[in-house]
Amino acid sequence: MRALIVEDEILASEELNYLIQEHSQIEVVDRLEDGLDVLKFLQEQEVDVIFLDINIPSLDGMMLAHHIGKFATKPYIVFTTAYKEHAAEAFELEAFDYILKPYDEKRIAAMLHKLELAFKRDHAPVEQRVDDGLAPLADGPSVQGELLRERDTNSHTDRRINLLRNDNIIVTDTADIYYAEAQEKVTKVYTKNGEFTMPVSITDFHSRLPQDTFFRCHRSYVVNLSQIREIVPWFNNTYLLRLRDLEAEVPVSRGKVKEFRQLMRI
Repeated sequence: MRALIVEDEILASEELNYLIQEHSQIEVVDRLEDGLDVLKFLQEQEVDVIFLDINIPSLDGMMLAHHIGKFATKPYIVFTTAYKEHAAEAFELEAFDYILKPYDEKRIAAMLHKLELAFKRDHAPVEQRVDDGLAPLADGPSVQGELLRERDTNSHTDRRINLLRNDNIIVTDTADIYYAEAQEKVTKVYTKNGEFTMPVSITDFHSRLPQDTFFRCHRSYVVNLSQIREIVPWFNNTYLLRLRDLEAEVPVSRGKVKEFRQLMRI
């Protein structure tokens, strides 16, 4: 992987460069201090990841990330900053991670490990990505495996999503999400690694998920079809869905029953 460090504090730049060399195989091809210089650099060269400070001259890190987000080939963005308050905006920009200063070596090492794994996965042949991440569950209905294998795996954004917990961005495989529930102006997301509260509507959140794996089964619920373990008939010909590893029950509204039956072939 090729990396660019964007940091106007020399000591911070040197420390981050050292940690990257110490804990990864990532090659730092350059270190820049100015946002406009970064844009000029990216017009001539491509990198796989940018470690981006927010408070930099000419063009701040957030504005720079907005510009980079319009590129045809987008590098991963890892924000490095002393300010917690930009975490929500970083989530909206689909940053890979959000690292607070002063740097914690274990935190940096863990992030670099995840980054290299994500890069390896996202650049693997399509067939390998399907085999690695989309195999049908052994004890689940065969239709679930078929639905998963039909997913478009060409884009890493279809298989990975950023979830926000406190001031940290947690990069999560969408397969690990069980369901999401609308609660007033936020969305609660339930995964095998715990719960997350996202500052977006459930409609917005659903739009970021693979559409043929995640089903809007109710105006307040989105469910991962591959995580259903039991379909329970309920009143008015509707259903309750029981999920793997969780005690929660997710309703299927009357208006969604027909589409759900078609998806599950029942």
